[in-house]
Amino acid sequence: MKPLPLPDPGEPDTRSPVRFLLWLLSRQWRTLVVAGFFGTAWMACIGALPGAIGQGIDAGVAARDTDALLLWAGIIFVLAAAMALLGMIRHQMAVYNFLVGAYRTVQLTTRHATRVGGVLPRRISTGEVVSVGSADPVTIGTALDVLGRATGAVVTFVAVAMVLLNISPLLGAVILIGLPLQALVVGPLLKPLQTREHTYREEQGVLTSRANDIVAGLRVLRGIGGEQLFAEQYTRQSGEVRDSGIRVAVSSAVMKSLQMLLPGLLLVAVTWIGARLTVAGDITAGELVAVFGYTSFLIMPMSTFLETARKYTSAHASARRIVALLRVTPAVADTGTTAAPDPISELADPESGLVLRPGHFTALACADPGDAVAIADRLGRYVDSAATADGIPLTELRLADVRRDVLVADNEAYFFSGPLREQLDLSGRADEAHVMAAVDTAVAGDAVDSLGGLDGELEPDGRNVSGGQRQRLRLARALLVDPPILILVEPTSAVDAHTEALIAHRLRAHRAGRTTLVATTSPLMLEQADEVCFVADGEVCATGPHRDLLRTEPRYRAVVARETETSEAEVSV
Repeated sequence: MKPLPLPDPGEPDTRSPVRFLLWLLSRQWRTLVVAGFFGTAWMACIGALPGAIGQGIDAGVAARDTDALLLWAGIIFVLAAAMALLGMIRHQMAVYNFLVGAYRTVQLTTRHATRVGGVLPRRISTGEVVSVGSADPVTIGTALDVLGRATGAVVTFVAVAMVLLNISPLLGAVILIGLPLQALVVGPLLKPLQTREHTYREEQGVLTSRANDIVAGLRVLRGIGGEQLFAEQYTRQSGEVRDSGIRVAVSSAVMKSLQMLLPGLLLVAVTWIGARLTVAGDITAGELVAVFGYTSFLIMPMSTFLETARKYTSAHASARRIVALLRVTPAVADTGTTAAPDPISELADPESGLVLRPGHFTALACADPGDAVAIADRLGRYVDSAATADGIPLTELRLADVRRDVLVADNEAYFFSGPLREQLDLSGRADEAHVMAAVDTAVAGDAVDSLGGLDGELEPDGRNVSGGQRQRLRLARALLVDPPILILVEPTSAVDAHTEALIAHRLRAHRAGRTTLVATTSPLMLEQADEVCFVADGEVCATGPHRDLLRTEPRYRAVVARETETSEAEVSV
C-alpha cells in the first residue's frame, strides 16, 4: 500500500465528465487490474461451488461412493477457504482504489481552488464548492471500488453461462435470455436517477450557499428585522431539497427492489423447469442442484452490473461538478519561465507611470479609489499587464517568484478559524516577540486582548472581532510575512484618526529599509511617506512630499481635504 495523500495527483483531463473519469481510471490502472484479478478469482471460487456440490451428489451420494464424496467434500472446503482468502484481498484492493480515487479528487480540487484563489467564489457557489470537496470525491471513490467485482462478474458470467448450456441448452437459454432482459427493464431507470441526483446535488449546493449567507449576515439581518423572513425562506428551500432527496431515494429504492425481485422470479422459473427436466430424466439430481446454485450465483454478477451502472451514473453527475470547478481559470496564468531577481528590488507600472524605488516608503494617493486597486493588481501580477520587476516584464517571470517577494494586502483578505497566533504567523516560525511587534505596529493589542491572547480562538473571517480590529489584524499578519515589497491598500480605512496616526508612525519605522507602498488618501499616512505619488485619470500626475503637493497640486489638495473632513467627522463622533 502506498501512503496517502499522493505526492502528485497529476493534471486531469477536463474536456468532459467522461474523459475525467477515464483519466482517473488510467492513473491507477495497475491497482485496478490487480483488483480485477482478485475479484475474478474470488467470484470464480463462488461460481465453482455449485458444480462441486452437484458432482459430490452425483459421484458420492447417488453412487454411494465414500471416496468420491470425501474427494468432492475436500474440493468444496478448498474452494471455500480460497474464497475467504481471496475475498479479503479483493476487499483490501477495493478499499485502496476507493481511497486513492477519493483522495486524488480531493487533492485535485483543493490544489485548483488555491490556484484560482478569489476567482472561485465568483464563479461557483459556496454550496457547490462544499459538495465538490466532500460528497463528490466519495461518489468517485465508490465507482472505482466496484470495478474489481465488475471485472469478476463479467468473466464468471460468461464461464457459468457456458457450463449451463453444456448441462441443459434449454436452461442455459432461459438464464442467458432472462438475465439481460432484467437489465433492459432496470436500465431505463438510470437516466431519471441521474437527472434527479444531479438536481438534488445542485439544490444542496444552493441551500448550503444560502445558509452560509445567512450566518455571515446574521448580525445585519437582526438589525433590520429580516431574520424571520430569511429563516422562512431557508425553511421553504430546505423542504424543497428534502423533497428532491426523497425523489432520489424512491428511484434508488425501486431500482434496488427490482435488482432483488427480477432475479428471484428468474430463479423460480429455472427451478421449476429444472425440476421437470430432472423428473423426465434429462438431467441428474446433482445437475439440478448445480443449476439451482449457478442460477443463484448469477444473481450476484447481475446485481454487480446494475450496481456498477448505478454508481457510474452517480459518478458522472459528480464528475460534471468537479470538471466545472477544474475549468475555472485563475485571473492570471503562470506562463512565466524566467527566474526573478532574488529579491526583486524595483517595481514599475508603465500604464500609470508609477515606479517603486527600493527601500522607500511610498504613498499612492488616487483621485479615483479604483485606480489604486488596479495599480496594486498590476504590480502584484493579479492581472496581466506591462508592469516590470527590475526591468523584466512580470508576465515573463515565474509567478512563484513574484509571490515570494511581492505581497499585496487589501481589506478582503480572509481569516480562517483557529488560534489567533496561527492566523497571524502563517509561516509558524515567528517567536512571540516578533508577533507582538507586528501587533503593536498595527495597534491591534485590543483585538488580541479581546480574544484572550494569541492562543485565543478566532472565528471564520474574524467574526468575533470588530471591523476595525479585523483590519488591524490583517495589517499585523501582512507585517509578519515581512516581504521585500509590501503593497497595502487602504490599511486604515476602518480606524479612527488617533489610531491611524499611531499606525502611520509605527509602520514607517517597522518597514525601515524595505520597499513599501501604501494606497491611501489619509493625510496622517501621507505625512509619513518619503514620496507621495498622486494619480488622476489613471496616471501619476505629480510626485513629492505630502506638504509640497498640498501647495502645488490643487487636485491633490481637494482629494486630501475631503479625507481630512471625513477624519474630523470620525473624531467628533
